[in-house]
Amino acid sequence: MAHAIPRLPDTQIAALSAAYRSAQAAKRRTTLIGVLALAILIMVAGRVAEVDLVKLWNNAGQLTSYLGRIFYLDNGRLVFTDITDWYWGLGRWMSRLWDTLLIAYLGTLFGAIGAFFLCFAATINLAVNPAQRFFARRFLEFCRTVPEIVFALIFVVAFGLGPVPGVLAIMIHTVGALGKLFAEVVENIDMKPVEGAIASGATRWQAIRYSVVPQVLPNFASYALLRFEINVRGASVMGFVGAGGIGQDLIEAIRKFYYSDVSAILLLIIATVMIIDLVTERIRHRLISLEHSR
Repeated sequence: MAHAIPRLPDTQIAALSAAYRSAQAAKRRTTLIGVLALAILIMVAGRVAEVDLVKLWNNAGQLTSYLGRIFYLDNGRLVFTDITDWYWGLGRWMSRLWDTLLIAYLGTLFGAIGAFFLCFAATINLAVNPAQRFFARRFLEFCRTVPEIVFALIFVVAFGLGPVPGVLAIMIHTVGALGKLFAEVVENIDMKPVEGAIASGATRWQAIRYSVVPQVLPNFASYALLRFEINVRGASVMGFVGAGGIGQDLIEAIRKFYYSDVSAILLLIIATVMIIDLVTERIRHRLISLEHSR
């Protein structure tokens, strides 16, 4: 037996339709106001930053011209037609690139060690008291807020040119970045093993060693590998201020307008980062799968 679909009275339908149209109009007005506010803020920011759109448009061709020139040798031929001439300094560049990898490795290693010991003091569930957590958090914020290049400039003045300033700069920034990530991982652990260890007479560090570290170690290793990949790119820039690595040769080629050298060095850096990304990605996924299988 067919049932009739109930129908609201026309007056009620009209009232609901009017309320719907009013809500839609209010939503459109809110969206329009938000877009206008964003446009005004962009214009104000551009004005304060002295952005000249006319100059930007007129000089945009210089960027494409420069990018085009880096793929031509001094004799006018494309770089791909003479690999020997293009990579005339391969031995020197590979040595510099190896320095860059070592800078990133040491900076990541020492930074991860520092972050490991500081992260427990920056957590809600393991900090001895709120004051300890407050100061640990502020210290980590300081380490990751100051750009690596600024630390590198300071250490170049203090220790001179070379890889040491680059290692120290990356180490400090890594302590701040990994310390925050490690602390967030620790704050999400299961506290029951920790409470059981303390109830059985374990000290705070013994409880961390046997009840916390086994839970967080795979995530710690995954984040450290990700940070190493980031630091390789950062170490490439450290050479711009004399902190060692391939960046020194890259900035020299840019300043002296050695166009083909710029493309050759950039290609080496890009290939290295891609290889590291692929390798660390597989390792990180393996660690994550091991964590999920527990």
